[in-house]
Amino acid sequence: MRWKEFFHNRWVQFGLVALLYVLWVIWLGSYWWLLGLVVIYDLFISKKVKWLFWKKDYKEGEKHNLALDLVDDIIFAVVFVTFINIFFFQAFKIPSSSMERTLYTGDHLFVSKLAYGPRMPQTPLTVPFTHNVIFGKESYSTLIQKDYRRLKGFRNVRRGDNVVFGFPHGDTVLVKAPADDYYALCRMLGREETLRRFGPVKVRPADKKDHYVKRCVAIPGDNLEVREGQVYIDGVPQEIYPGIQLTYQVRTTGQRINAKVLSKIGIEPEEAWFDPALPGYPGLALTAQMAEEIKAVGNVESVEALIDSYPPDYPDDGTTLFPFEGDFPWTRDFYGPLWIPKKGETIALTEENLPLYRRIIEIYEKGDVSKALAEGRYTFAQDYYFMMGDNRHNSLDSRYWGFVPEDHIVGRPSLVWLSTRSGAKFPKNIRWKRFFKFV
Repeated sequence: MRWKEFFHNRWVQFGLVALLYVLWVIWLGSYWWLLGLVVIYDLFISKKVKWLFWKKDYKEGEKHNLALDLVDDIIFAVVFVTFINIFFFQAFKIPSSSMERTLYTGDHLFVSKLAYGPRMPQTPLTVPFTHNVIFGKESYSTLIQKDYRRLKGFRNVRRGDNVVFGFPHGDTVLVKAPADDYYALCRMLGREETLRRFGPVKVRPADKKDHYVKRCVAIPGDNLEVREGQVYIDGVPQEIYPGIQLTYQVRTTGQRINAKVLSKIGIEPEEAWFDPALPGYPGLALTAQMAEEIKAVGNVESVEALIDSYPPDYPDDGTTLFPFEGDFPWTRDFYGPLWIPKKGETIALTEENLPLYRRIIEIYEKGDVSKALAEGRYTFAQDYYFMMGDNRHNSLDSRYWGFVPEDHIVGRPSLVWLSTRSGAKFPKNIRWKRFFKFV
């Protein structure tokens, strides 16, 4: 028997599909789905039920009904893409410059769900191909809500991973300012003023929060500290990844740096503001390598990293930096020490450290803060992570909103399939070198 004949045998096809299906059910861990073998058997062997009831079986030479064929194609696309999005990959676009030099604004990514294991939908009633909004309205219904569950992945989140996750403060969203942090605005303006200007608010489930991407710098059980912009874990300095950048003040002899020189270094000339009074550039975002290159430019006198010591400079202050209250003299460049909560670990809970873990207890784990404080201890129910953007001085990250719960983790960026620049026309708006670039 030839291979072609072998694979066209209905029993062989049934066996292969049934095997893949059983493996999927084992991975899913919900064995009620084994009843689907009955459907597979009928599709390949008995053929008693017309499962694809909308699909017309044409006789030889019969003219096709385009409307029915279109319906069939749409249903197949919806089912197939939804299945892929839930269990394997999901498309994502980089919305901001917080990961610039590593992931660029305008990068279109495929995010791997398999890396850390796919998170099963908690809000399953959703318009296909949408996340949380369609035509300015919610694209989902909370009529059905399920508990958090994650399938087995290839591995856990590691330090240094780029991670896509649900924005922790995204449970409450202002209708007139959906991209802003509701809690940050309440601290700055007061709740009543925030609602008056930007309200009302809408509440989103955990799996419908907006997606962010940052680098994981600390995992559960780590002791994190930032000194002079450098991350330390358990007292050991963390690797400085190639894309990490700080803001530098660049003084010149009085003249601008040639635009072609800036471009060669990797700086967009139109984004480099020159201050004649300095003279120079008061704030350039540079990697360590770029800083060394710009030092070698002939008319540059000095290149100095703008490290923020306590008390923090504008716009940072005690209301913007996590934990927003208590005696924590931290800045974006001198932050911590801070212990990252780990599932099953118990801490001594006091009035002093309560600001660090209050949101975890109240919001993420639905616990009783008063009871935990009275007992003087608290045991964490899940793992937490600390995320930071590679553009360290232009990133709203864990330093500004705290820990990322394990149930907020979506996946890991795996492939840039398209990258575009805003403000430029085709084809100059395409970053051709980033096509199909693995992250």
